[in-house]
Amino acid sequence: MPQNKQIHLDNRPTGEAELSNFKLVVGETPALADDQVLVRHHYLSLDPYMRGRMNDSKSYAASQPLGQTFQGGTVGEVVESRHPKFAVGDKVVGFGGWQEYGVVDANQPGVLRKVDTTHVPLSHYLGAVGMPGVTAWYGLVKIIAPKAGETLVVTAASGAVGSAFGALAKARGCRVVGIAGGPDKCKYVTDELGFDACIDYRQHPDVKSMSAALKEACPDGIDGYFENVGGYILDAVLLRLNAFARIALCGMIAGYDGQPLPIQNPTLLLINRVKLEGFIVSEHMEVWPEALKELGTLVATGKLRPRESIAEGIEKAPEAFLGLLKGKNFGKQLVKLV
Repeated sequence: MPQNKQIHLDNRPTGEAELSNFKLVVGETPALADDQVLVRHHYLSLDPYMRGRMNDSKSYAASQPLGQTFQGGTVGEVVESRHPKFAVGDKVVGFGGWQEYGVVDANQPGVLRKVDTTHVPLSHYLGAVGMPGVTAWYGLVKIIAPKAGETLVVTAASGAVGSAFGALAKARGCRVVGIAGGPDKCKYVTDELGFDACIDYRQHPDVKSMSAALKEACPDGIDGYFENVGGYILDAVLLRLNAFARIALCGMIAGYDGQPLPIQNPTLLLINRVKLEGFIVSEHMEVWPEALKELGTLVATGKLRPRESIAEGIEKAPEAFLGLLKGKNFGKQLVKLV
């Protein structure tokens, strides 16, 4: 059995996460038991929610245990199998964590899924046609529930969730406005993803400036908002919401280092009779087949062209992850292992 490099969470951050919180460990891969398969991971997924799991505090997901492989999504190839439903060479998506190889009990429901890479690249099953894409789908379809002609806004618009949200919303006849960091990302959002407008938050670093930019980009107000960030951007959006607007609350990356994120004027939620719903996509597995089918079609037909930022080698995972938290990635952040 091959040697296996893993990244463990060695200690918990105080404030900002740092490279010293992680540790590279090399170990032996155990021999397979009956019904197990050995997967060689080709790509690791890096996602903002992982920052919250580094803390030992109440959150929507259990804390990442210390001294164990850092958890996360993976895609790869079966290289050995003792399970009748998986053969050597099968391409699979799972939750193998930050390691080069994973031993999986394939009898457990949902832990490993075969995927077709004929029209959709393997890496996209961690992004547009994976958890981030389904996250966008659920927030849009089940919470915002848009009507054609409505105006929708999404933060982190050039990322894995935001780009999928834009394609899904445009397919439903909506006006879609993104918020992203930097002119290159904003150009990609409008020119390649087909958004109607994109606001560079680096040019609008406070509530007053961001609110003015939203007024210009959304002259008819905002009917639906997909929130990934929180902080002053949420305050600015609340000033521009129409009556009966809907907010799908997916993430609060501005507060992942532990500081509270107060809302300046929560009375606006009442004044505009706003529906605000937080959600965790893993709690809604019943929608995944429908969502993945639509997302796969959008990618295969070129209507969704997601970008990827790729770090090479398991050793680069912590650095790439910390960069993601500061917006250094462009599109879905992955670590390539093969």
